Amino acid sequence: MPTILITGGAGYFGSNLVGLLLEQGYAVRVVDRLFFGRDSLVAVLDDPHFELLEMDIRNLQPEHFAGVYGVVDLAAISNDPSGELDPEATLSINYQGRARVASLARDAGVERYVLSSSCSVYGFQDEVVSEQSLPNPLTTYAQANVSAESDILPLARPGFAPLVFRFATLYGMSGRMRMDLAVNGMTLGLFRDHSIPVLRDGTQWRPLLHVQDACAAVLAALKAPAEAVSGRILNVGSNAQNVRILPLAQELALALDIQFSPAWYGEPDHRSYRVSFDRIEEVLPFRCVLNPQEGARQIAAALENGTLVVDDSCYTVKTYKRLLSKQPDILDPPRR
Repeated sequence: MPTILITGGAGYFGSNLVGLLLEQGYAVRVVDRLFFGRDSLVAVLDDPHFELLEMDIRNLQPEHFAGVYGVVDLAAISNDPSGELDPEATLSINYQGRARVASLARDAGVERYVLSSSCSVYGFQDEVVSEQSLPNPLTTYAQANVSAESDILPLARPGFAPLVFRFATLYGMSGRMRMDLAVNGMTLGLFRDHSIPVLRDGTQWRPLLHVQDACAAVLAALKAPAEAVSGRILNVGSNAQNVRILPLAQELALALDIQFSPAWYGEPDHRSYRVSFDRIEEVLPFRCVLNPQEGARQIAAALENGTLVVDDSCYTVKTYKRLLSKQPDILDPPRR
């Protein structure tokens, strides 16, 4: 039974991935600081093939990679606004921390490594961008991803296959729910107030991806021949889910049969990009099967039946601000 080490495995993406990999017959070792708690992992805590290491990735040592076949590196200060709360910490974790994880994995004999990067590295672009396009990182979060990619891909060698996935903006249900993602936040606004928060001026482009499809992409990469993925960058998403924000809001309202008015906020968004997802469909047996309308219906149903309770922990920036107010050095590397 291959063991997969997932950094950030208690998070929005990671907790979904843990469940899928266990179902697929993998053993899973999660490394996470648990800033958002461990409720997202309650269903698997007693699984004999699951292990939880409550620790910072910057404290990982070679022994933590013993018996590991693959690493899925998700740990990060995630999203663009959160990355600006403490840019130095963001670079320390999202860049240096993950680059170190990849080096430790290679030296420990781990065969596969998947870096979770983001299509946000493209910043603002007038044309449809592909993996060959030059990144245009506009935030600390995006720059940390670009730097991590640059350090990790050259580690490729026979026996160690690093892969960079640039994920589209995620949406959908999770054990550690986030309502600060476009589709999720819009759905909540529709459900509660018949009003959708829209960042001005609504014409900006975003590529979208259901979190379950993101997990399926990771599984496909772990199963693919090493030579197919080693040293590659792949955008993860679908061409059909490149959307403008205001039309997206209108489509979600139609899917939920709710009349709405836009609740405009913020300054005009300086991030706008459309992404080509042709390459991943050529390299891997992967296709997106879910769409934003289905994701919105899932979230609305969970809100309706009470299985989804929204509080401040569903907002990344709010949670980090609360943690930093109580312990200003909480993002510093913990002492061993």
